[in-house]
Amino acid sequence: MNRAELGTALRALRQASGKEAKAVARGAAMSASKLSKIENGSVMPSVVDVDQLLTAIGVSEYVKAEYMSAARAAATEATAWRLYRRLGYHRKQQQIQAIEARTTLLRLFQPSLVPGLLQTPEYVQAVLGRRDFSEEQLARAMGARLARQSILYEPGRRLRFIVTESVLRWKIVPPLVMAGQLDKLISVSRLPSVDLRIVPLSAPQTDFPSHSFSIKDDRMVAVETVHAELTVTDPRDVALYIRKFEGFERAAVSGDAMRSMVEEIRDEFLREQETG
Repeated sequence: MNRAELGTALRALRQASGKEAKAVARGAAMSASKLSKIENGSVMPSVVDVDQLLTAIGVSEYVKAEYMSAARAAATEATAWRLYRRLGYHRKQQQIQAIEARTTLLRLFQPSLVPGLLQTPEYVQAVLGRRDFSEEQLARAMGARLARQSILYEPGRRLRFIVTESVLRWKIVPPLVMAGQLDKLISVSRLPSVDLRIVPLSAPQTDFPSHSFSIKDDRMVAVETVHAELTVTDPRDVALYIRKFEGFERAAVSGDAMRSMVEEIRDEFLREQETG
């Protein structure tokens, strides 16, 4: 089976399962119209789409492995952000949440922004507000992003975050709001599922923080670029990102030392607010 045959094959699987298209689309965090286009062959499903659909249909691991092998024929896929804007950015957040729900170990490296799972509502609004959304689109996107944060409190998760010190200092929001964001980082870092580490600007580095990326278990990497999101599934490429993550992990501070560092920067923002 090649990728061109995937749509027809997925439709046959769904029909054999007895599940309606609307129910499968909802379970896969996509619109019914997108599912219809995939099944009709007018839209080529991505690796993520196939993974979501097979999970929603409820196939065996053997069948899933066969279909995922065909989907991974193109190991790296790019989806332009403009397509997400057209479909609704809240749907993208729902898709991410569905993937995270099936992820036991999440590793995320972020050199420019506070990770979405750790953002305060004010920070979320500041970040998404730069995407030229309507008020309704912004509200829906914010709600979907904040809903993802429930994973922080679920047992059995291992969520490892590495951010650079510049993330803590980048003035995305006013000083007082930024101080509140840093307070949230301190609080969340004490959750049993969370390992938050900071790479200090003063630490000697042997690598470069070129862009953010997140690793879902050892099976998938999402990379954000200026124009698109890349989905990487080839095990050799996934291994490259794991090694990069582990390199920054060794250079980062954690635990009480990390919290002291965040507190110092938070206090700088508070002093700036008082004197501003």
